[in-house]
Amino acid sequence: MAGERTASRLEAAFRRGRPALVAYLMAGYPDRTTSLRALARAADAGADVIELGVPYGDPLADGPVIADAAQVARRAPGGFGLAETIDLAREFISGRGDDCPPLVLMTYLNPLMSMGLPRAADLMREAGVAGVIVPDMPPEAARPWRAVAGGLDTVFLLAPTSTDERVRVVADASAGFVYCVSTTGVTGERETLADAGRRLVERVRAATTLPVAIGFGIGTPEQAAEAARIADGVIVGSAIVRRQHDPSVVGDFVRSLARAVHESGRGSAG
Repeated sequence: MAGERTASRLEAAFRRGRPALVAYLMAGYPDRTTSLRALARAADAGADVIELGVPYGDPLADGPVIADAAQVARRAPGGFGLAETIDLAREFISGRGDDCPPLVLMTYLNPLMSMGLPRAADLMREAGVAGVIVPDMPPEAARPWRAVAGGLDTVFLLAPTSTDERVRVVADASAGFVYCVSTTGVTGERETLADAGRRLVERVRAATTLPVAIGFGIGTPEQAAEAARIADGVIVGSAIVRRQHDPSVVGDFVRSLARAVHESGRGSAG
């Protein structure tokens, strides 16, 4: 039972009596300095959790905006990958101290394995990272990672096509929160939110006491408010990354999203 255990720092960010905004930014895009400034603007503007994308050349879940941003970061002098992202996270987290929202790395299994799972986990812990999201690592393949990931929450994803049995398996394996994909396909802004996402959140709620967050397809404050009325957290990615070349614009946009999510009229599951 959730009330009988201590919530992690990541889980606690969703239990403040209101829905949480999870802001996704791409590490190293359009360059290291600008991405660091954009992180700071997003945190100042009210993001409750920061999801920091690791530039990767073969992303299965990323739509064109995020995939293109990753390619720009990877082509930067020296390249930008997992090691550089962890170093960026370390600088951001240490610079903000207690004023830093929990930061989750969104990466893929290959960069983790290339670095070595124990070393990757050690570096993330040392940097102060709160957890990881690894879309191509299902719970069944996560045992080696979880064996070394103590202190790091591992967040797994569910899609509208997930069966009830799959919902149970992923909900049991997740820590921090459960990530619901609102629609099938890759990340990116949509005209409207799919009803399938709402039904998925309801099914996940019945399977876990963890916070439930919804992402993919949310690109406006109005959509964020709509999503916040059904979930404990709202994840916005492409719409932020599309503005990431200008940190001040990121700050203004994240502030509008945070206001919409926090004032949606719905209390969190906490």
